[in-house]
Amino acid sequence: MGKRVALVLAGCGVFDGSEIHEASAALVHLSRAGAEVKMFAPNIEQKDVVDHLKGHPSKEKRNVLVESARLARGNIQDLAELRVDEFDAIVFPGGFGVAKNLCSWAEEGKDCTVNELVKSTLEAFHSAKKPLGLCCISPVLAAKVFPGCEVTVGHNNNVDGRFLTAAAIEALGCKHICKDVKEAHVDFTNKIITTCAFMCKAPLHEIFDGIGAMIAELLKLA
Repeated sequence: MGKRVALVLAGCGVFDGSEIHEASAALVHLSRAGAEVKMFAPNIEQKDVVDHLKGHPSKEKRNVLVESARLARGNIQDLAELRVDEFDAIVFPGGFGVAKNLCSWAEEGKDCTVNELVKSTLEAFHSAKKPLGLCCISPVLAAKVFPGCEVTVGHNNNVDGRFLTAAAIEALGCKHICKDVKEAHVDFTNKIITTCAFMCKAPLHEIFDGIGAMIAELLKLA
């Protein structure tokens, strides 16, 4: 029998929601491994709505659950309905929606707050000793909720957002592990598996492979 995995979305689109390629890659790898996947998103208003063609915010208002339904082809539930005892593991794709809608990292960095429902969901899986898979910017959720954990957002010697993110993760009392885009890091103590995905500038197939490595390790621990 395949593993039962919950996948949490944060909208639809890299600049204000979930990164579509990352979500799709996770779903493909889970499908190939025979996992049974159900998707969830919080029923909240988005922090902002970004015109992805022009690259700047618009005046629209959108709902995270409604927008996530685009990615889920309509087959999605309110995160409030997720029950940890019905799943073996949980996955969070990246995208700015994680840093804007699931927490306030985009504005406040290490001083951010995590959405209470997202936080309680993470804590429930962690307490049940069920693995958590997080990619791209999503590892900051673990860093904020679980002080002392180990995560990766790639290499920490780059003069871009990764360096700042890695430094903020370390400032939270966590350990940042340098990893290549095709690799995943496993924190066996906390059962947290992370990969950098689009935090690194790499070909799409390498990002796809890195997410595959994360999913493979996740399912081993599930």
